Amino acid sequence: MPSPSPRGTYQVISQALRERIAAGAYLDGLPSEAEIGREFGVARTTVRRALRALEESGDIKTVAGVGRKVVGGAGTARYEQIMADLLEQIRKGDLPAGTRLPSESALVEKYGVSRGTVRRAVRELETAGHVEARHGVGRFVSSPS
Repeated sequence: MPSPSPRGTYQVISQALRERIAAGAYLDGLPSEAEIGREFGVARTTVRRALRALEESGDIKTVAGVGRKVVGGAGTARYEQIMADLLEQIRKGDLPAGTRLPSESALVEKYGVSRGTVRRAVRELETAGHVEARHGVGRFVSSPS
């Protein structure tokens, strides 16, 4: 493993996988946890932690019965692409905690989708705890927990 310390090894693995995703190496899905563990010479718990980091950043998602898939690929639903884009903005700090999300109308116009698609993307972000709704006020980026 290229890391001088066992601490942060999962970050090295998640970054290597992120670079491969960006290069288009995993169009059909990620390898199994066991395969990744063998490649990097680490325990399955370390692999799981790296994969969890990728899921939290919106790079991959777990599909029941299928495995882990790259978010934003050709087969990804439009609402998931919008979610991934908003999560990336949150992760980069373009939408910091406490910031009000753009209105549904603004998101509809920006992404060129129906209001229902925008609502689903935002609802999924709420369910995951990234966004919170304040009745009569709007939706806001949640504070990191």
